[in-house]
Amino acid sequence: MFRRTDLDGFEISAIGRNVAKVSYATSLMRQGVLISTTEHLLSALIGYGVDNVIIELDNLELPILDGSALPYVEAFQSVGLKTQRRRREIIRIRKTIEVHDNSKFIAVYPGEGYSVSYAIDFPAPIGKQCFQLDLNTGAYASELAGARTFGFREDEIMLRNMGLIRGASEENAIILTRQGVQNGPLRFPNEFVRHKVLDLIGDLALAGRRIQGHVVAERAGHAMHTALVSRLMQDRSAWELVHLPAETEGDSLPPHLVATPLSA
Repeated sequence: MFRRTDLDGFEISAIGRNVAKVSYATSLMRQGVLISTTEHLLSALIGYGVDNVIIELDNLELPILDGSALPYVEAFQSVGLKTQRRRREIIRIRKTIEVHDNSKFIAVYPGEGYSVSYAIDFPAPIGKQCFQLDLNTGAYASELAGARTFGFREDEIMLRNMGLIRGASEENAIILTRQGVQNGPLRFPNEFVRHKVLDLIGDLALAGRRIQGHVVAERAGHAMHTALVSRLMQDRSAWELVHLPAETEGDSLPPHLVATPLSA
């Protein structure tokens, strides 16, 4: 739940029906009140095992920080998490849901854990990259959280004229030219596709709970990520709510969790 402290505590739930626009970031809106660039914080929450939280902010946009989810994860680590008495609920995928848009594709399949496979194909110097991660291995903080957002210098004027990336700088984004990375070094050799996975996990958080299943994406983006959430929520036969045994819950999700169906 997001809470705008500058607007008398107005609240906006982080769920798919509140998605407002998804051009270069994912924004939420309710009754005309906007909260933008939600994906990095939502990704950090899902990746670190937080599923019950109120996020207070006094502006319409979350801070970009260094362009990754790592500062959020480090903040969680510094204060720790509280395990609550209510058992954790997750969404277990029961059948395949796919979204196609010409050469772009995203789907979620039944499976154990919460694994993501992502492939991108950008102009040079990025090119084709692939990455796969299972969140239940506990590797989110070390393998994904630090991957930063990125953009091409040649697109800067166009995006700024659209009212976007006004806060972008070499301190919070990877800047690319045709010759290469302008503000290296990279944190990972394939940092670009890792950041796309980071974004995807944040966008899929708008399903309202962590997912149990396998997500595959090819050249997708925020619009397709949230379209998958919408399709999933519309097809109630595609998933079921399950709970995790209380004795296995902790500060993060271990790899051996076994979900059991919720009673009616």
